Amino acid sequence: MRGSRMNPGDRRTRSTMMIVIVMGLCCFFYILGAWQKSGTGRGDSIALRVTKETDCTILPNLHFETHHSIGGGNPLVMTNKVIEPCHIRYSDYTPCQDQNRAMTFPRENMTYRERHCPAENEKLHCLIPAPKGYVTPFPWPKSRDYVPYANAPYKSLTIEKAVQNWIQFQGDVFKFPGGGTMFPNGANAYIDELASIIPLADGTIRTALDTGCGVASFGAFLMDRNVLTMSFAPRDNHEAQVQFALERGVPAVIGVLGTIKVPYPSRSFDMVHCSRCLIPWESNDGMYMMEVDRVLRPGGYWILSGPPINWEKYYQTWKRSKEDAKGKQDKIENIAEMLCWDKIYEKEDTAIWQKKADSHLCHQKNGHASKMCKIQDADDVWYKKMESCVTPPGEGAQLKKFPERLFATPPRILGGHVSGVTEEVYEEDNKLWKKYVSTYKRVNKLIGSSRYRNIMDMNAGLGSFAAALDSPRSWVMNVVPTVSERNTLGIIYERGLIGIYHDWCEAFSTYPRTYDLIHASGLFSLYQNKCDVEDILLEMDRILRPEGAVILRDNVDVLNKVRSTVGGMRWKSKLLDHEDGPHVPEKILISVKEYWVGSEEDNSS
Repeated sequence: MRGSRMNPGDRRTRSTMMIVIVMGLCCFFYILGAWQKSGTGRGDSIALRVTKETDCTILPNLHFETHHSIGGGNPLVMTNKVIEPCHIRYSDYTPCQDQNRAMTFPRENMTYRERHCPAENEKLHCLIPAPKGYVTPFPWPKSRDYVPYANAPYKSLTIEKAVQNWIQFQGDVFKFPGGGTMFPNGANAYIDELASIIPLADGTIRTALDTGCGVASFGAFLMDRNVLTMSFAPRDNHEAQVQFALERGVPAVIGVLGTIKVPYPSRSFDMVHCSRCLIPWESNDGMYMMEVDRVLRPGGYWILSGPPINWEKYYQTWKRSKEDAKGKQDKIENIAEMLCWDKIYEKEDTAIWQKKADSHLCHQKNGHASKMCKIQDADDVWYKKMESCVTPPGEGAQLKKFPERLFATPPRILGGHVSGVTEEVYEEDNKLWKKYVSTYKRVNKLIGSSRYRNIMDMNAGLGSFAAALDSPRSWVMNVVPTVSERNTLGIIYERGLIGIYHDWCEAFSTYPRTYDLIHASGLFSLYQNKCDVEDILLEMDRILRPEGAVILRDNVDVLNKVRSTVGGMRWKSKLLDHEDGPHVPEKILISVKEYWVGSEEDNSS
């Protein structure tokens, strides 16, 4: 066999070439792997460009400023499907509180005003339009007092409540003087009266519930005292009262005390308020007061202003007999005593009760065992029937005063009441979300300003996103999905934040265009195989204001499905890598909803 011998120079040359080739191949496959891992290998030129930037927080084509105030980036298309606008008649559509559907249900116990969501074949698959002339709401605190008429063009309350100082129409705006049925001289004077009895100034009272809230002036003015109020009222003949509340920048939902438990955990609120809310507290064996007792924290306060308080003065005005008016108040007094509430104040039209800090002994002494609910979990309330029974008193753990309460370890964690959530898990969660919120603020420098007043976290976890954002300029509606593995809403309330249970396979209990910023971490992964991604995104679009922002954090495969839909929804989007680099499968999708309004020509339904 013939052979040849290479000289040393040739061997060195070939060896060098082999090294260069191997290194080149390694680099090629490394770049290819990173490209595919990051999700930018799926047809997303925008994400590829963002990934190449050394500063991933620079998004030159996304504009977060508003351009449609009173008086005054590239679209990501990955699908051929364009979702059309709904007809303009749907501009204030509330799917689960639709007036026509409501009238098919019984009126007894307000059943017809409860949630009644459309069947699958009745759902709208179109974009809810804003009314003609819609503008960005005024920044807080001006928004508390003024709402652009075009945003909620309903004048009926200006006539019905004219003498009660609820709302006035002036030019192209509504003015809210701060009055109410029971406080025509203004909410501040009324709150001052309450503050002479209830410690509103030192952080003891942080979370409040206002039942039958009207336009939520009570909650609006409590914000000056660092009290967060969850207000609710039905969608009824007082058209748009909850819509006005949210346009003012005040937390509120459409809701009613009817036959279903309210969507809040037990021992949530430091204070519950009813100002002529017309709830028949004495009816159904005290069922509504028992539901208040369930959500009222030990040591908390219940305020009742209006009928039947001061019946001696008003029974003729109410067109009641003395016996009937007195009988109603007597029943309320008896139910309160049975619930172990102490009456601490009554003057003119207002009475205040305080729930005992520890009611175990009271209930034992008074033989209330037969009246106790037989439930396993007092926080399992979604679509559960209200009962005429007393929720067993929980551990009356002492809460820190706010703001220390915001980051102190909540009693539900200290007591081990939420599986898998320890003090260490809680502390790490806070650290993580401070880091994430810092990223969001670098991406969108308007976060933390008055630009985003009404914020929603669709999958709130332990509430650490809201805690990291905490500012008097904004508030966060912390939503705990009913399909979540852990029920953490009680923890959120113990931190001095507010929120609600909800299933995102259904529409949320609010009007269209009521949130400025929507955040959702892991939401679409949570709802995989539970309901349609498009339905959730259309609901997000319904409740998001024009030019509002969305921040989604999820697995890249899930976000690619989301992006394939929002491209046809008039949203502009960009994809960002995770804070820890491009190899982490979790990504961030930042979107801005375009400004557009409806017209008679839009005929989708």
